[in-house]
Amino acid sequence: MTGSSLTGEIYYVGFLSSMRGDEAKQVCPQIQLVQVPIAHGKADLSIYRNAGSEVVSILVRKGRCERASIDEVYLDLTDAAEAILAENPPESLEKIDEEALKSHILSLNEDGSDHKDNVKEWLHRSDADHHDKLLACGALIVAELRTQVLKETEFTCSAGIAHNKMLAKLASGMNKPAQQTVVPFISVKGLLEHLPIKKMKQLGGKLGSSSQIDLGMNTVGELLQFSEEKLQERYGVNTGTWLWNIAKGISGEEVEGRLLPKSHGSGKTFPGPRALKKIASVEHWLNELCEELSEHLHSDLEQNKRIAHTLTLHARAFKKNFPSKSCPLRYGSAKIKQDALHLLQARLCEYLGSHRIKAQGSHYNGWGITSLSVTASKIVAIPSGTCSIMKYFRGQDQSNCSSKQVNDRFVAKAVPLSPSGTERYSELHTTELPIEFREEETRIRYAMPSLDQHENNGEVSTREDTCETMQSADDQVISCSLSKQAHDAFIQETSALSSKKLVEI
Repeated sequence: MTGSSLTGEIYYVGFLSSMRGDEAKQVCPQIQLVQVPIAHGKADLSIYRNAGSEVVSILVRKGRCERASIDEVYLDLTDAAEAILAENPPESLEKIDEEALKSHILSLNEDGSDHKDNVKEWLHRSDADHHDKLLACGALIVAELRTQVLKETEFTCSAGIAHNKMLAKLASGMNKPAQQTVVPFISVKGLLEHLPIKKMKQLGGKLGSSSQIDLGMNTVGELLQFSEEKLQERYGVNTGTWLWNIAKGISGEEVEGRLLPKSHGSGKTFPGPRALKKIASVEHWLNELCEELSEHLHSDLEQNKRIAHTLTLHARAFKKNFPSKSCPLRYGSAKIKQDALHLLQARLCEYLGSHRIKAQGSHYNGWGITSLSVTASKIVAIPSGTCSIMKYFRGQDQSNCSSKQVNDRFVAKAVPLSPSGTERYSELHTTELPIEFREEETRIRYAMPSLDQHENNGEVSTREDTCETMQSADDQVISCSLSKQAHDAFIQETSALSSKKLVEI
């Protein structure tokens, strides 16, 4: 198998997405493996990418949509939820959609056969506060969207509906496949109290490890044992405040109105004995990846009139990550290959030198590339006045362009690349919260406003209600968040947490 994809159901039998075909057959001898399309020697995700676009085209009908990656989308359902609440609130509905009644409400006891009756009662509450009523409306909207996606695309959807992106992401994975989970305010504390640090987005790396080792914390909720000031002293003002907020379930991430990806990439892994140990092998795969990346870039240019500015190389050698290396991106597969190779050579020399690994001809002992990828980022729309830039990339005479300076602004010139010459291009970091269109599902999450985390800004900022959606070849996920009106109530709800006695460090 060159690539693998798992549906939600298959996890129940013990499969993992990292398993190869022979390993999967050991777990389940009767499994039927389907070969995915191949291009450039690796899995071709074009069909999957297009399927994601199909789902997005349906979700965008209900609100502002942010597509974060090939399989990750956020959807802001504020206006749609407010409209339902004003015109036809859930408590006035005589009949509720069957799919909505299957919702998992974290604050409800799901034991017994009266689950749907309990959900119906929760949705019908006339004494619920405004933001819980918005969550109820979000549950109805999400159920309708999931049904519509299934009808039009035959993809199922899983959904997480909560007060912000962070909580929605957590909720979206709780009940799969083809189900949705709602996180009311009252259940936030209990959810985070038992959530392992490493399960929280952006805490899976060094920061999460530091929280475990330096602070002795194992769950996100345990961070509330420390005051915000103590966390700021340990990790800095911004990071300390961020940790303090997420421990209370607060996140200020907004949904951006963007249907196109922020970057393009091509990568492949080479696990275990498949690790690349010869320079020729590394160069071969680098050429394949750059060729695929070039195709994505030209497709984006033709269809969306957008151009990328930065090329970044990512590599991993066994358990050692090479620091990412970037340079200006030059269009054309040959130029991308040339620049990527320079970046690789710079990092490879540093790696081999630091580990004192000796070469034997074109073969190096004691190392092997286990992961290789190239990424194009800093993508912007081509402004008006650059009509002939398309001809420029096709190798035609640029004299037809109204201004040569425009080309110079949007196309990186050929520059000599060397280990020192590329140091000024910093490593790229994605700041958005990823909710992926995984191959087994797409998620829809409902989120709410919270404290702003911008530097030097301690003020509370309100956010619109947000909803996120992710797709896969088999299961879709939706997430949403609450809005400005619910902000004060949310702060009151979390104030009890902040008054807890704190332990100093």
